[in-house]
Amino acid sequence: MLPPMTLEEAQTVALQALGHLAGDPDALSRFLALTGADPGEVATRARNGDRALLSAVLEHYLNFEPDLLAFCSATGLKPTLPAIAAQVLSGEGRQ
Repeated sequence: MLPPMTLEEAQTVALQALGHLAGDPDALSRFLALTGADPGEVATRARNGDRALLSAVLEHYLNFEPDLLAFCSATGLKPTLPAIAAQVLSGEGRQ
């Protein structure tokens, strides 16, 4: 069973992940290449709380464990929280 997480908490985790991603030019380049997005589009969608973008950022980390662990270490988050947040943002988890 997943621990409870609100949509706002999930968005906060995702925005932290996006901020961390933005601070790593190599990881950001990989993310942009994989999603086909440009930095301006990402910034606009993030400001608007676009759940699909925020979920994609978390999925990006979940698909590459070294980056996930680096993000969690830098933010002090448990490595399970990004997965829970991604589920909430995709509508699959608790809200």
